[in-house]
Amino acid sequence: MRPAGEVVRIAQGLAVIRAPGADRPEIGATLVDEDLATVGRVVDVFGPVQRPYVALSPADGTALPSLLGSRLYERTDG
Repeated sequence: MRPAGEVVRIAQGLAVIRAPGADRPEIGATLVDEDLATVGRVVDVFGPVQRPYVALSPADGTALPSLLGSRLYERTDG
């Protein structure tokens, strides 16, 4: 697992995540919470290169408001 960032806002049915630095998840990456439950997939990356924002489309059954303030992680294989 690699840190993806913290959910800072919910907008237009997406969770907006602030990446911790320039090393951010790629579009299509699966993100999980601290319990390793899948919360969704990255659909966009935008903002400043040094600390971008990531837009997350929620997985079925994910309640977006419950993600506010949560730290999410990129699922990595290997």
